[in-house]
Amino acid sequence: MTQPKNQSRRHFLQSVAGAGGATLAAGLLPFGVKAGSPLHEPANPEAGHVFMSLPYLQNPAANSMVVMWITNLLCYSWVEFGETASLGSKAHSVTNGIVDAYNRINRIKLNGLKPGTKYYYRICSKEITGFEPYKLTYGSTIQSEVYSFTTPLQSASEVSCLILNDIHDRPHSIPYLVNMHDNAPYDFVFFNGDIFDYQTNEQQIIDHMLQPCTSSFATEKPFLYVRGNHETRGRFRADLQHYFANPQGGQYYSFTWGPVHFTVLDTGEDKPDDAPVYAGIVDFDAYRMEQQRWLHEVMQSKAYKKAAFKVVFMHIPPFYSGDWHGTMHCRELFNPVFNKYKVDMVISGHTHRYGVHKPVKGEHNYPIIIGGGPKEGARTLTRLKANTKSLTISMLDDNKKEVGRYEVGSRR
Repeated sequence: MTQPKNQSRRHFLQSVAGAGGATLAAGLLPFGVKAGSPLHEPANPEAGHVFMSLPYLQNPAANSMVVMWITNLLCYSWVEFGETASLGSKAHSVTNGIVDAYNRINRIKLNGLKPGTKYYYRICSKEITGFEPYKLTYGSTIQSEVYSFTTPLQSASEVSCLILNDIHDRPHSIPYLVNMHDNAPYDFVFFNGDIFDYQTNEQQIIDHMLQPCTSSFATEKPFLYVRGNHETRGRFRADLQHYFANPQGGQYYSFTWGPVHFTVLDTGEDKPDDAPVYAGIVDFDAYRMEQQRWLHEVMQSKAYKKAAFKVVFMHIPPFYSGDWHGTMHCRELFNPVFNKYKVDMVISGHTHRYGVHKPVKGEHNYPIIIGGGPKEGARTLTRLKANTKSLTISMLDDNKKEVGRYEVGSRR
């Protein structure tokens, strides 16, 4: 008699654990996902074997690219890629010698790529219908169409990106705002928090962010993302991290693209940790203090010092956001560091009121750019473009009217 899939899975996990195989069992799961998590169970199996999302590009680098996607069934997955549409190379993900498999959230890094080179790729997933200690049974294989992307240059002289914030579960706004770039070239898209109202389940992430991204750009252009205060809410809040691949693997991170060093801070909640609405299960003050210590290290690094421009992304701005705890704590912790290490620009959201705020000597010695809100008429697209001589921000409202501009010249 054939065992049900969930019974086979339990039998396998019990078997490897009983044989001293706890490490093996953990290695079968996506990084950070625990056994018993809903992320490790089939989703809507009656649909057959299908992709729940198209591939989306993450964590771009001159010699690598991360490709992510979601299947509804537990699979072994890989990427086929190459410099022509005939592909020819294959990559899968390996953790501690074990190929990542029997999972649905796929995160595969393509290594050894050439800088400034166009690559073609497609994703493939083969269902695993049975997983016993000495017998693995495969089902059907599905694959996508062929897509393409271009790696960044190793030492690019220019960089450009599109910045969105405060979408608040209005998925139609993502392609609408991205498409306002009017065919002007851009390298990546940055989401500066509060793309959701709160975290409910996986389908919300797919429907309200991933699908709008892949339908408009994310199969060919990468995006990066940082949480806003709203993404720290809801029962699925701790699982959100599994759907993205940030540089350095955390919720705050840094990266350099061309002449710009980008620092990304995860500003947490806007109310005190002991606010009754959080019911005692947040600790953002300590988390922000941790980031302050890290920030000093980043801004003393060679990558930061040699960059022509230094830009910070953070959802809650350190000024122009009232006097709630989140704003004031960010100001206390981060603003002295920004001034000390001569940040060129801070780009935020959160207030739902767009604005370009010039430096104020003795307070913030850098401009603060704040994107708009979620409602039609208040939405904005912020375009950043930099070369070795200048960095320019142009903010458009959702009628494509420029409502803010700021330019910084290189100090070097």
